[in-house]
Amino acid sequence: MQGPFDRGRPRARHARRRPALPLLIALLTLPLLAGAAFAHAVAAGDKGYIQEISGINVLPFIYLGAKHMVTGYDHILFLFGVIFFLYRMKHIGIYVSLFALGHSTTMLLGVYFNVGINSYIIDAIIGLSVVYKALDNMGAFQRWLGFQPNTKVATLVFGFFHGFGLSTKILEYNISPDGLVPNLLAFNVGIEIGQLMALGAILIVMGYWRRTRSFWRHAYTANVIMMTAGFLLIGYQLTGLFVAA
Repeated sequence: MQGPFDRGRPRARHARRRPALPLLIALLTLPLLAGAAFAHAVAAGDKGYIQEISGINVLPFIYLGAKHMVTGYDHILFLFGVIFFLYRMKHIGIYVSLFALGHSTTMLLGVYFNVGINSYIIDAIIGLSVVYKALDNMGAFQRWLGFQPNTKVATLVFGFFHGFGLSTKILEYNISPDGLVPNLLAFNVGIEIGQLMALGAILIVMGYWRRTRSFWRHAYTANVIMMTAGFLLIGYQLTGLFVAA
């Protein structure tokens, strides 16, 4: 069975270099420069705001949710990997909806029922989700296991873990129970708005890159870089876990 890179190799043989790859590498290596401290982090001012306010504050929480998603490189890396080989908007919509369903469910229920997970462990799992998706895009599981794992189920399951990452961070900031449900729903709406904004930017970059003949030539490299970024995220979090122990 041919993988996506097998189909692209004949065209890539005569491809010319294009400026899309340096831009893509820059996007994928942002996590290498960011550091572990920023995984699912909230800016100091936003943290203080969450801790101090009470009552229903819909618009501020929509803003905070959108801001968190747009600046959440771990979410964006996974989303980038999910849509890497998706061309039809119908398919993109299905996978993005599964991811949204997953992280919305565990984020809302996790905060409401006060279910927290060690932030280092959950962020390491989120790094693993990036590694998994990169390997999936490279066809590694077909070669290693002889079959293709269900990509829709994997997207939903990792969405659950991404949601626990959000809920764990919110619980650490002791959000007020006064107006909790409306504020959580508003935060989730903001997350989805931010996700759509990030998705739009990714689709613009991918749409340009896919129209060049360099796409198949550099697609494998891009996924290797993404996998490396995921491993680095895992390493950061596991180091933090052992240092904090």
